[in-house]
Amino acid sequence: MSTIKLETRGETWNGRALWRQGWQANAPLMATGVFSAVLLLITVAGLVLDPRTLIGEPIWLKPAKFAISSAIYSLTLVWLLQAVQGWPRLVRVVSWVVSAALFIELVLIVMQAVRGVRSHFNIGTGLDAAVFSTMGTAIAALWVASIVVCVVLLRQRFIVPAWGASLKFGLLMAVVGAGLGWLMTTPSAEQMAQMSAGNIHESGSHLVGIADGEGGKLPVVGWSTEAGDLRIGHFIGLHGMQILPLLGYFILRQNRRLSGRQQTQLVWIAGLGYLGVIALTTWQALRGEPLVYPGALTLAAWVALVTAVASASGIVLIKN
Repeated sequence: MSTIKLETRGETWNGRALWRQGWQANAPLMATGVFSAVLLLITVAGLVLDPRTLIGEPIWLKPAKFAISSAIYSLTLVWLLQAVQGWPRLVRVVSWVVSAALFIELVLIVMQAVRGVRSHFNIGTGLDAAVFSTMGTAIAALWVASIVVCVVLLRQRFIVPAWGASLKFGLLMAVVGAGLGWLMTTPSAEQMAQMSAGNIHESGSHLVGIADGEGGKLPVVGWSTEAGDLRIGHFIGLHGMQILPLLGYFILRQNRRLSGRQQTQLVWIAGLGYLGVIALTTWQALRGEPLVYPGALTLAAWVALVTAVASASGIVLIKN
């Protein structure tokens, strides 16, 4: 495997040694990644052995998704935090905060699955409300820790500016995506009316226009085909932490055809375009439109975004 330079001081990181370096550099997050992977195996067994369903899907599907997401997030952060220079204590604190937050959330999600009730938005009993509140507090701590690291990384200079820009945009998109999760916790008008009547069951929803569990769904991801789905922008944002560095790496591989300035400009275009995708999918969801059936206004916005990204990229590529 070819080596990649994640540099601020000239270090070279070899992908084959990533596992060993990860444990040496960040044991808490590596342990969280391993815990998530083991938990994934348990939830897969649950999917096979437990026939129960909840809001129209297997009861162990959500814990499985969160185990996958937690493993990817924590292991990616192990790698990314190695690029943060000069803040060892901050990195340690952030690592422990993120690890604790993910551990708490995963344990509580599994606990609720065992009980046969929803983990998110469920405030039907005192215990359920406490679980939902605890998960919210844990994720808020994770979000704040991620913001702190993002600010430090944004201020940092890299020997290869294009590579640094891809890391900065990736973490920034993850922070934005995580923040969008709070949109789901806002009670709907119907839920507010139920609360006023003393009929308290849930607060918040993944969907705009219909209740969770209703209507058709896309395979695998489970996004709604009949209503706005706030999980889409949230998902795209979180995975910017993987997608944008990968794109940055691809751009850097074109060093024989592109100057350093062109590479950096293309990364900026990609980062801003990715932010546009997050904004458009979230805007579409808030208006109650399913991803697969956009209206004319949404289509026009997508055409404008694609045109802007393609035009800007074309201008950069034709420069000498």
